[in-house]
Amino acid sequence: MKKEQVLQQIHEIGLIPVLRARSAEEAILLANAITAGGVPLLEVTMTVPDAIEVIRRVVEQSENRILVGAGTVMDPDTARACMLAGAQFIVSPSLNLKTIEMCRRHNVAVFPGALTPTEIVTAWEDGADAVKVFPCSAVGGPKYLKALKAPLPQIELIPTGGVSLTTAAEFLAAGAFALGVGGDLVDVEAIATGNTVTITRNAGKYLEIVRTFRARS
Repeated sequence: MKKEQVLQQIHEIGLIPVLRARSAEEAILLANAITAGGVPLLEVTMTVPDAIEVIRRVVEQSENRILVGAGTVMDPDTARACMLAGAQFIVSPSLNLKTIEMCRRHNVAVFPGALTPTEIVTAWEDGADAVKVFPCSAVGGPKYLKALKAPLPQIELIPTGGVSLTTAAEFLAAGAFALGVGGDLVDVEAIATGNTVTITRNAGKYLEIVRTFRARS
């Protein structure tokens, strides 16, 4: 899939489930639970044991029906390894210009992490396709995102940290390109107890929030 198509799909779906797990097998279970809820998109973080192999397995098992990205990517070498495993977008918690350069070289979507206006503009000017605003909840959540979008309407922002079923609509109204959703959806404890139904159900709820917001807008 071309980068433009990846970006369009992420925007249309409206959320990026951030997958963290205590083992590779747990990560696969989480991925299955999320996609069963209708979300054909997820981000496998490098904090997952054997994360790159997890990316490869999810891509192969889904036969490219799931858009798989890599998260918590801290350097260009890791970004390249994730791309070779099949990752179609790269997400970082912080700003590393060499990682952006690597992704641009291979025409892969990249969402570096930033928090201040200066960091966000720097990321955008250096070629970020969207900027992950992290940790967004620590500096005001939807209100902070709205404040950023006022002078920076041209920059696509993905709030992460503090996104929940309660706040999702507010973040969308504030101008989010898509929502980075972590523990409120990707519940490791639910997997540990075999309660994948909750994850699947909540994935569907997030999709409905996005659809309702877009329909009203």
